[in-house]
Amino acid sequence: MDVILWWGFYFWTFYAFLPGFISRMFGFRVFSKGVAEREIALTFDDGPHPVYTPRLLDLLKAHGAHATFFVVGAHAEKHPDIVRRMHEEGHDIGIHNYVHRSNWIMGPVSVRRHVVRTGDIVEHITGMRPRYYRPPWGIVNVFDFIGRGKPQIVLWTALFGDWKLKVGAERLYGKIRRKLQPGAVLLLHDCGDTFGADPDAPANTIEAVGRILEDGKREGLRFVGIGELMRTTELNKERAKAGSRGWNAAPAEGIVSSGSAQSAEAHKPGPFKRVLVAAWMLWEDVFGWLFRLRPIGDGKSFHYRIIRYGGPTLTLEDGGRIAKGDRVMELHFVNKMMLDIGMSSRSEMQIAIRVIQSVKKTLPAAAKELRTIPGGDNVKALYGISMINRGSEGLGFETFALQKGVFAWFTNRYLRMLTAIIHPQGRTRVKAHGERMEPRMLIMPRMKLMQWEKGSYSPARERASKAEIEQGMAAVGAAGYEDANSRPGSEGTGDRA
Repeated sequence: MDVILWWGFYFWTFYAFLPGFISRMFGFRVFSKGVAEREIALTFDDGPHPVYTPRLLDLLKAHGAHATFFVVGAHAEKHPDIVRRMHEEGHDIGIHNYVHRSNWIMGPVSVRRHVVRTGDIVEHITGMRPRYYRPPWGIVNVFDFIGRGKPQIVLWTALFGDWKLKVGAERLYGKIRRKLQPGAVLLLHDCGDTFGADPDAPANTIEAVGRILEDGKREGLRFVGIGELMRTTELNKERAKAGSRGWNAAPAEGIVSSGSAQSAEAHKPGPFKRVLVAAWMLWEDVFGWLFRLRPIGDGKSFHYRIIRYGGPTLTLEDGGRIAKGDRVMELHFVNKMMLDIGMSSRSEMQIAIRVIQSVKKTLPAAAKELRTIPGGDNVKALYGISMINRGSEGLGFETFALQKGVFAWFTNRYLRMLTAIIHPQGRTRVKAHGERMEPRMLIMPRMKLMQWEKGSYSPARERASKAEIEQGMAAVGAAGYEDANSRPGSEGTGDRA
């Protein structure tokens, strides 16, 4: 019996678990995220549904948006008119098996039958054979990768649990909003008739998507089918590859190189780092869910939560005090944005300036959020913890050392790990200068924060911040500091808090 169990374990590992892990971590033979400036792919699984899918199609048509529908063959067979309408209105149609059954519990022959049968149904209805395939729950087996001419496997950048009614339209909107970035492949559902789903959950999805489409239009985003996003991605990659030898990194806003521009080093993470980054991103999603973080502005740079301050009493410059139990607005930098900044920056100096600019742009939205949320009047300050804290006074922050203890120790280790992930030189810089890296509390009194919304915060102090950043970068032996010091930059500071 033991031998049988071990062979079963080995078979399941190589047939199902490893292919799923490799496809998720390294994108092997799957498409889950595009490279684009404006394009986003909305994708809907499990339909068509006789009530909710037509409502969704009406909504997309009203906004001039396109999407991709991964249809269950049995449902498509029952509702051919809806599938035909999808095709006629310019949406992409993909395969989601004939019935919603996991590929892990089916052999390769059964999976092939599901794919071929669903493809035949869609081709009979529309005259075109589907070119895209999303296995139920995104679960693949080793045979899904074998053989030419198979549909392209499409997974996702983000999913939102919208198959559950309890998520609610408002909360679902916030979750989607936080992931609304060019190149994203967003997974949603237009049918709640599958196992584990709530039948009326798509009503929340339609309501949330309506608001997302309006937001996207205001921000100049385009909602396209998966085919267009893949073509755009391929074109952008070819352009980057063709110009790689003479490619110049686009400078961060406000950073101007003196003389001729210098090529930026492309920071391509290795396999281990990619796994670490994936785990880090997953942790952010879990943390955001556990502690109910809310987006600030478009949600691409910062999230926040209202907490009760638990540290020692702090005396501020204006004589005010932050005491244990006071309500504060705790700021969190979005990890994806921090990673993008780190991977596309030449040095710590450039990372610091770009993070600073993100904080500077976010402060007016943070002030507005604080003014409008219930109980916001009782919040005494904006609060965060960051390694990049020199010069933050230029934006109105006051900095304080963390009280020694378990919290400070864990915070220091976590932020060092974060620096190792996003820094252009990874762990090398952390090992060399780790003892001089000091996370500090950043506190902005409510009064100063509200001045940002009114546009009345003094820019004179702001201009002092770059020099202060340079001092801080020199203090920790910032890589590339000498180069950065000779290039004029923009004012402002801050960081992931």
